[in-house]
Amino acid sequence: MNYTYSISSLSQAADAVLATLTSKTLLFYGEMGSGKTTLIKELVKKLGYNALVSSPTFSLVNEYQGQEDKIFHFDFYRIEKEEEALDMGVEEYLDSDHWNFIEWPEKIINLVPATKNEIFIKINNDGTRTLNVHANG
Repeated sequence: MNYTYSISSLSQAADAVLATLTSKTLLFYGEMGSGKTTLIKELVKKLGYNALVSSPTFSLVNEYQGQEDKIFHFDFYRIEKEEEALDMGVEEYLDSDHWNFIEWPEKIINLVPATKNEIFIKINNDGTRTLNVHANG
């Protein structure tokens, strides 16, 4: 699925993403500042969590309780080796059957499950974003 949106249509973009998912594991790809965390905040809101959502850059993972399920939000930008993710128990999170939103998944690519959705965010020249959502597994 391809979807182009602006910040004013972020809610509709999140709806479009949720409608196409085949897994609760979402891998978010995009350059720094592309809007990964912004999109995740909207997805978390759509799943029923209405308090503050922030990037877990330093803690590696934040946990939110959605309306029907837990949501784990990972940011692996700062890790240098997959062992760091293993040390914090990433496998237990990924095997939990809860929502897993992962920023910078390329840092732990050998650890992500085969069944996942990959979301690529590209910044367009006019400031809009284009999402490409791919289902695997």
